Amino acid sequence: MNEIKNAEKNEYPMRINKYLAQKGICSRREADVLVARSLVKINGRNAKVGDKVSEGDQVDVSKKVKNFKKLQYFVFNKPIGIVTVSPAEGEKSVADIADFPEGVFTVGRLDKDSHGLIVATNDGRITGKLLDPKYDHEKEYRVRVDKKLKDRFFRIVCGGMDLEGGEITKPCKARKIDDYTFSIVLSEGKRHQIRRMCSALDYRVLDLKRTRVMSIKLGALHAGEKRELVGEELAEFLQKLNLNVGSEKLNRTKQ
Repeated sequence: MNEIKNAEKNEYPMRINKYLAQKGICSRREADVLVARSLVKINGRNAKVGDKVSEGDQVDVSKKVKNFKKLQYFVFNKPIGIVTVSPAEGEKSVADIADFPEGVFTVGRLDKDSHGLIVATNDGRITGKLLDPKYDHEKEYRVRVDKKLKDRFFRIVCGGMDLEGGEITKPCKARKIDDYTFSIVLSEGKRHQIRRMCSALDYRVLDLKRTRVMSIKLGALHAGEKRELVGEELAEFLQKLNLNVGSEKLNRTKQ
């Protein structure tokens, strides 16, 4: 670990990301990533995003940081009519319109006729951790259908149901928003699952929007827009994936 000299006395206490930025180690956003990946210590313990440095504290940054290649994580609001990957002739994919930095790719899929939250990153560790159904990661959707919702619909959907082809869905959470709209939280990702669930109960989906993946929310992001995950939002996401320590983008130099 490389020791960093303390800041001026009258600047204390200060957040660790500001401290590292003032010392010229990296930007505040990059500092949050380093902290989230356990590459920064305060008085010998791993720092956490939001920690503050006080006068006399010893701050150490891993020697790996000199070989640090920034990992980036994005939220993108996929518009209707755009495919996630592998566009056919005449189609456009997320990569065609999102203008991601080089090396950033989308994680998971969202139907062409659906819209909403897509996660994108250049961190290859994310894919398996996020998509493997054994981890039961939640994804939330807002769905509008063609006729009034009844209590029977929610009883069947929430309890797990048989789909055409012999598949059985896991129990899930769903709630009514208005007569034609509901939210549903799934911990699995069968192909066209929500549309097939609705069809089995004689409902037709008119609009399907993904609004949340785990702790990440789409918020007010407009269709076709993206934002970078940083700070506490990123730290929480990586922690839930058990990916807050280490990186495949760093070499194996010991601390």
